[in-house]
Amino acid sequence: MFYKPLLYPLLIQVALTFLVLFRLFLLRVKEFRARRIHPESVPTRTRMQESLTDSAAASDNLQNQFETPVLFYVAVIIALTLLLQDPLLAALAWTWVSVRILHAAVHLTYNRVMHRFYFFACSLAVLLMMWVRLGWLIFLK
Repeated sequence: MFYKPLLYPLLIQVALTFLVLFRLFLLRVKEFRARRIHPESVPTRTRMQESLTDSAAASDNLQNQFETPVLFYVAVIIALTLLLQDPLLAALAWTWVSVRILHAAVHLTYNRVMHRFYFFACSLAVLLMMWVRLGWLIFLK
């Protein structure tokens, strides 16, 4: 089917977002219980970040899942809507999702900033290439 080569990486990115969300949920529940923090005592994001430091990386990573990935989602939706697809665009989509998974893995485990930054920078470069390729395909159509 036409849409699968681009739709699969999109679905994996959505799954990654939910996995990060579930990880954050589990960490937060554990932290609330361990520190005996009542949820009403942290009504804002700022107060929560100050009080719940053990789950901060997961919280930051969840926020990351709604920043540059939006550009990925839009690119895939445009490509599917305009019936634009080629092996290079699909390869870029798979590469982008793979690098985002690595970025999340670093962020949610040992969290070395420079390792995370490397994966983030790579994902931005791949995302830019996706948009250049998509623009080229739109221009040719």
